[in-house]
Amino acid sequence: MQEVKNDNPSLSKRPFIFYAVISFIVIMLLNALVFPSMLKRSVIEVGYDKFLEMIDNDEVKEVSYDESSGQFIFIGESDKYPAIYKTVIWPDDGERLLQQLREHPDIEFRAEIPTQASPLLSFILTWILPILFFFIIGEVFYKWMGKKMKNQLPGGNAMSFGKSGAKIYVADSKTGVTFSDVAGQDEAKDSLIEVVDFLHSPEKYTSVGAKLPKGVLLVGPPGTGKTLLAKAVAGEAQVPFFSISGSEFVEMFIGMGAAKVRDLFKQANEKAPCIVFIDEIDAIGQKRNTIGTGSNDEREQTLNQLLAEMDGFDGQKGVVILAATNRPESLDPALLRPGRFDRRIPVELPDLAGRKAILKVHAKKIPAADNVDWDVLARATSGASGAELANIINEAALRAVREGRKIVLQEDLEESIETVIAGAQRKSAVISEKEKKIVAYHEIGHALVAAMQTHSAPVTKITIIPRTSGALGYTMQVDEGEHMLMSKNEILNKIATLTGGRSAEEIVFGEDNITTGASNDIEQATKLARAMITRYGMTDEFGMVALETTQNQYLGGDTSLACAADTASKIDERVIETVKNAHDKALKILRENEDKLHKLSAYLLKKETITGKEFMDLLEGRESDTDTL
Repeated sequence: MQEVKNDNPSLSKRPFIFYAVISFIVIMLLNALVFPSMLKRSVIEVGYDKFLEMIDNDEVKEVSYDESSGQFIFIGESDKYPAIYKTVIWPDDGERLLQQLREHPDIEFRAEIPTQASPLLSFILTWILPILFFFIIGEVFYKWMGKKMKNQLPGGNAMSFGKSGAKIYVADSKTGVTFSDVAGQDEAKDSLIEVVDFLHSPEKYTSVGAKLPKGVLLVGPPGTGKTLLAKAVAGEAQVPFFSISGSEFVEMFIGMGAAKVRDLFKQANEKAPCIVFIDEIDAIGQKRNTIGTGSNDEREQTLNQLLAEMDGFDGQKGVVILAATNRPESLDPALLRPGRFDRRIPVELPDLAGRKAILKVHAKKIPAADNVDWDVLARATSGASGAELANIINEAALRAVREGRKIVLQEDLEESIETVIAGAQRKSAVISEKEKKIVAYHEIGHALVAAMQTHSAPVTKITIIPRTSGALGYTMQVDEGEHMLMSKNEILNKIATLTGGRSAEEIVFGEDNITTGASNDIEQATKLARAMITRYGMTDEFGMVALETTQNQYLGGDTSLACAADTASKIDERVIETVKNAHDKALKILRENEDKLHKLSAYLLKKETITGKEFMDLLEGRESDTDTL
């Protein structure tokens, strides 16, 4: 798709009277305050006696005689400003005047003193030229500000109130995004193919009375490719694509957001068939306030206008409204009813096959080694979104450059996964030998408890190299396949594994010397134990009763208890009991394998990083001669 400029009209021209009035005011102020002499520099006629008196009072600066008129022209002081005077000669021989002038040597005799210019020239110089000057300056400044604000404001031109500011992309067979660029979302693509087919062959559907869905809502976590899917639909259909964010409708002035909605649909109808994509529609589509006090009038007016426009436009023209959101539960019911957003398409996190396909799509842009195992990488990135997988590929390419290579290897990709998950290595971090020993026992405690339990994911890597996320070490477990469900035993085993680090510290260093390194483990174990009771119904006491609700499932899934206070107290007791039992289980496993705990910890302390194979070989006594301590 190629972006083109919006069809907003050019800047409205200010009328000439606007600049004339501004110039008049400015010139009047300048004349009155800065150049008052301009108003006073007119020829003042005085009597001959007054002329002689001004000479005696040293108020005359220059004198000239005009023979044609028989008058004296002189410059004198008037209220502290120079002025031009003229006077006729008194009927005598002028001896008195000459005598007085000789007694004042400071007076300058000139052949001619310039008098006031012609009224027309004075008017042009004093009024017309300044007005033209300010007019030109105003035009240049106005255009400059318009261009500057157009680049800075999301809505485009600062003065084009009511314009949608939507970016318009036109179809381009060479650079357009198509469904081949979208991987890992096969179900979502299948749901959108029908929309593309309708835009290509609308008569096939209209002949049987079928109508194209007016609106398609894409919902899912951030980074799963909702915007990319919308562009792919437009690319496949080869139609114009309007893209705008929901926040761009939000304005300071009431009514501006609604005007933008009207302008957007007007442009869409003019370019039909086309696709209009509204990203983060929850910015304007949130549920309206039923209380009536403290409501956001501007947002509600914008929403009401959107509802009216979706009802009003003709779906047979081929205008399709696509929208994306991470918070579908916050949208107004009127927006989701049939006739508006008819179709809701989930764009979920990719599964194992989807992650592998996404990695391969992004790997086309980099020179990767032929022996890269994409299955291993896909399993190691469980729960990653498409955007995170793209970042992993990019981090691997950057690492290859830092290592001085022009090809990306398997080790680059594996290290980039760890960089995205736990942060980059802190090679400059200085850790004492005592702390490194504590971290080594802590991580081996996790790995050993996991390995000694059934239904636990196998250990693939253990390291005690600090990371920028703050972790001093970590143990990575990767399932062999994709698991959509977890059993009660698997959850309990995972809680026990999480307590394994603290359990190892207690056994080796004593309960009085345990450290703060288990803080994240404690948080995750508590969260899992609480979910077992309140959400999964895995206790006999409460059974299949939902005791908490989840909000914003795509944005972290915040939870809140939905039970009485005494029930909440009982839930806390069961959570404590569950974690304590898992902790006791981990302590038992480690005490039964304490010799292996010491042996594996010493090996990890020596190597700093070991693979899952090295760990299992040592655990089962299959270590090679070179690895023997």
